[in-house]
Amino acid sequence: MKLDSKYFDSIRVSSKRQRSAAPTREEKHPRCQWKGCKSPGDHKAPRGRGRDGQFYFFCLEHVRQYNATYNYFDGMNDSEVQEFQKDAMTGHRPTWKVGANSPPPEGAAAGAPPPPDAAAAPGVGTKTMDPHSFFARRERAARQRAEAAAGKRRVVKPLEKKSLETLDLSIHASRDEIKARFKALVKIYHPDANGGDARSGEKLREIIQAYNFLKQAGLV
Repeated sequence: MKLDSKYFDSIRVSSKRQRSAAPTREEKHPRCQWKGCKSPGDHKAPRGRGRDGQFYFFCLEHVRQYNATYNYFDGMNDSEVQEFQKDAMTGHRPTWKVGANSPPPEGAAAGAPPPPDAAAAPGVGTKTMDPHSFFARRERAARQRAEAAAGKRRVVKPLEKKSLETLDLSIHASRDEIKARFKALVKIYHPDANGGDARSGEKLREIIQAYNFLKQAGLV
């Protein structure tokens, strides 16, 4: 460039004071968070599970040491790790199998109440991941409202009726009534409350068997 050029006069060179005012590497980055280290922390390291998006700031030497021992699954057992990895494939969102919205089978009555496992299987032959039992509670509440509106209750089979009679209950007893009566009878006929009487022990076995049968039948 010629010294007498008009462009030469437009070039400005910063002064030493201006150049020295530029931030240094130590000033630009926070100090390394490794205990006792005073180097600049210009390398980020994740804080761990449950603190996603949060980071430590270390120097190069200490970020390498941190990463060498870092374990995101620390504190989780093998089954929890496998479940986490499985859910991670769908972004930890509930999923439905193909056919979840398929129509009901032929011959199904219109407006008929859903089967007992409808909350877990909204589609025929499929099951929905429902870890918090949201769909199960919703379907159960719907069935209870339908029964209350129609004044109906499922037909009680002979063995179910006999089990209810063993608990001194009618065929119209609710789930809560069955549970409450079972707990009360266990306290009454427990051998410890009857001085080890054998007859109380036999009665208690009948009560437990009746309750277990009602539980398997879906009445509890």
